[in-house]
Amino acid sequence: MQQEHPFAEYIRILGKGRNGSRGLSASESYNAMKMILNDEVEPVQLGAFLMLMRVKEETGIEVAAAVKAIKETLATPVGTPEVDLDWSSYAGKKRVLPWYLLSTLLMADNGIRIFMHGASGHTAGRIYTKNVLPELGMAIATTMEQAAEQLESNNFAYMDLEHLSGKMHEIIEMRPLLGLRSPVHTIARMLNPFNAEYVMQGIFHPGYQPTHQEAGIILEIPHMAVIKGEGGEIERNPDHKLTIQSVHNGEMIDEEWPPIFSQRHIRTNNADLNTADLKRVWSGECRDEYAEETIKGTVAVTLYMMGRAANREEAERQAKEMWDSRNKKRFV
Repeated sequence: MQQEHPFAEYIRILGKGRNGSRGLSASESYNAMKMILNDEVEPVQLGAFLMLMRVKEETGIEVAAAVKAIKETLATPVGTPEVDLDWSSYAGKKRVLPWYLLSTLLMADNGIRIFMHGASGHTAGRIYTKNVLPELGMAIATTMEQAAEQLESNNFAYMDLEHLSGKMHEIIEMRPLLGLRSPVHTIARMLNPFNAEYVMQGIFHPGYQPTHQEAGIILEIPHMAVIKGEGGEIERNPDHKLTIQSVHNGEMIDEEWPPIFSQRHIRTNNADLNTADLKRVWSGECRDEYAEETIKGTVAVTLYMMGRAANREEAERQAKEMWDSRNKKRFV
């Protein structure tokens, strides 16, 4: 009689039926992720595990434990400068340009050291950070050492999940095969490879915000904000009210900011998006009120989360000052 595969235990826990199934404990999630990382799981098992977890929806406990397993494989170079802000970018954009990139570069120019990590290409028809940054003259880091050097010189570095964690990248790339996002989309966002004190998270489905909050507390992230960003990226949509669900020293806080505009803007088709407009808006050659308020609004949320402003009004005032005093020839 064939012996049961060790990973079958975790599939059984998740899939034993309406009355028999349950979520994974912290140790079970950790051990399951360790087996996945070590290629000790058959492809059919991995697919079953991911989709059972997807249907159930991952918990903060499961996410945090998986993150801990992955982080054991990430080696931070000696002498790496302290990173202020961790920024995940895993969704891509399809309705508007990635204005959040100008927000992060604006903050980097004002002394905030930002490490950005993300994935690209897993969903057709989207614009990804990895593909846009070179157009802005920004190099893509392929090693932690390169990222550390860029953080030191530019206050900004981006590293794709492909180079950060090959196995996680491989799983995210399975989306066209499975037809659904997997729990790795949540897990990867929470990696915070350089252990920044402040973390920004963007999600598309509001139901995942508490999951991120719970995982952040378990992972002992001092300060983190989770928003339903435009397209799932960390980007404030000025046409809508904004719910900020944050974590500050183990305490969950929920608050709401009003929309900036009273009337919604007309969206363009994806085919009409031109990434060169990012440079034009930055230089002032092209005036776009939606873009400018998105950039400033995203900065304001971040400054508020980082405790650099006491309230929304002060955060928005600081963001405006940063934008108004930017080096318009940055991308020349």
